[in-house]
Amino acid sequence: MSDSQHKLTRIGVFYDGNYFLHVSNYYAYHHERRGRLSIAGLHDFIRYKRAEEEQKDMHLCQIVDAHYFRGRLSAQEASNEGNRLFYDRLFDDILMMEGVTTHYLPVRTTHFGQRQERGIDVWMALEAFELALHKHFDVIVLIASDSDFVPLVRKLHTLGVRVMLFVWDYDFFDEEGRRRSTVTSQALWEEVTYPMAMEKVINEDNDPNFSVNKLFVERKRNLTAPGIDAEEITEPIEEGEVSRSTIFSLKDGYGFINYPQTNNLFFHFSFLVDTDFNDLREGDMVEFTLSKNDRGEPIARNVKLLRD
Repeated sequence: MSDSQHKLTRIGVFYDGNYFLHVSNYYAYHHERRGRLSIAGLHDFIRYKRAEEEQKDMHLCQIVDAHYFRGRLSAQEASNEGNRLFYDRLFDDILMMEGVTTHYLPVRTTHFGQRQERGIDVWMALEAFELALHKHFDVIVLIASDSDFVPLVRKLHTLGVRVMLFVWDYDFFDEEGRRRSTVTSQALWEEVTYPMAMEKVINEDNDPNFSVNKLFVERKRNLTAPGIDAEEITEPIEEGEVSRSTIFSLKDGYGFINYPQTNNLFFHFSFLVDTDFNDLREGDMVEFTLSKNDRGEPIARNVKLLRD
């Protein structure tokens, strides 16, 4: 072994929290795996890939620092959104157990009622560069997809720090039934040292030395999974007539409720109350609140499975 193969590789990990939770929600509700991303599993995979690339033992590739950045609702706003406050705290506990330092900025609400996350990308870039100076990382891992991080990558390269990028590109339906696409910035992809298309890694699952199952949290039935991204809901829950009917059909993260008056009602996984989407079956009886989306079309909110 050369001297470099005996030297410790110091890794810093930086999460764009909003992006990470969108990806985790996608795998929990839209992908066939029906599981959330595991922080511990992701860190193991990072160490494994660095050890493989540098041809050294995994013990010599260590994550010495990890940071998570996200906009956050005030306690008052979170307490008005069901169990949001509880799940925020639960996810904080997971990050804490894995040694991840959290950084939050308040989410701002505009005059039009829209929530905006401002300043997080800038804060994350400044912290990553400052810590790279002081902690002498060999590799920084970015879990992000925005072109705003291109200047950071260029600055890190001037310090001799290699940059590994973890990204996912996918299509999904939002809570209003509209198709959305998540696409990585091509400029960011081309700038980093080691780009990783994680949806390809997961879907192909062809590495005999690392099972992608480790990247997912083992799901427990009858429990709502932590970290539901309530900010994906673009308008508040509206009060309306409460009704009951059966599930007509289920898709990836959304479904339809039998309701002849409106040719069935659309609902999204984020509208469920005390119910895990993965526990629903076609024909199940549910209770729901009649509402409308931003186009005035009837939908179902506050959907709750009625158990025997």
